[in-house]
Amino acid sequence: MPQNVPVFQFSDNALKLRQFVYEHWCAHGRGPTLVEVHAETGLTRRQAQQAYKELQLGTIVVIDQDSSNASLIKCQPFSSFPSQVAAFVDGEFHSFAGCAMESVAFSKMPPFEGKDVRLESFCACCLEPVTLVSKDLAFQSVDPDGVLIHVGLSPYEWNNVDIQRMCDSMNFVIDADHAARWEEQTCRRGVLYTLDQATEFVRSTAENRMHDYHWGVVPVMPEIIIDYAKALGVDVSPWQHGRA
Repeated sequence: MPQNVPVFQFSDNALKLRQFVYEHWCAHGRGPTLVEVHAETGLTRRQAQQAYKELQLGTIVVIDQDSSNASLIKCQPFSSFPSQVAAFVDGEFHSFAGCAMESVAFSKMPPFEGKDVRLESFCACCLEPVTLVSKDLAFQSVDPDGVLIHVGLSPYEWNNVDIQRMCDSMNFVIDADHAARWEEQTCRRGVLYTLDQATEFVRSTAENRMHDYHWGVVPVMPEIIIDYAKALGVDVSPWQHGRA
């Protein structure tokens, strides 16, 4: 998927499909099949495929574009496959979040508002458990204290094809020392977000996603992403080498 995509308007079909996918995933803990999309929205196979492609260009979903059934891989903040973060609502497993960063915004989805969302994850370095409880975009508890989010991929490399590699690079770590060891394991430098910084980083998305039916395209613009992270107090120096 290209970066710096000029802003465009989602079609009516794309907006209808996005809303249905959100509602279905929140209700059932999984994405809808093509036949469920057709039954609830009236979209034909071709219309659904094209609408999904729009949503992927707008960084909302990831689909297998070579699939005749528009196989849905991700719809932020959800993942169709086991990821780094399992989300529990009302004490029951709900679904997998797309990544550590996406999980921060999970509790702000309208069907989950006012509920405790437990996020079960692990430290990328040592695989020790990490457990967080969030409600309405605010963390109620964090275990162990001081957990950080490590982002091991520069925004200049986000969305080269789709958001999967970006999401894979966003992981919880117990502390900065564990982050440094994780970087040694992956041979890749990254940046660290505190949970407060991560919350502000995703706030706009969290407050618009599913709250605003007409919420528009969110283009990936590396320099703006880096400047915003820097404004939040994130040390973005590993992302700035070679920047013009």
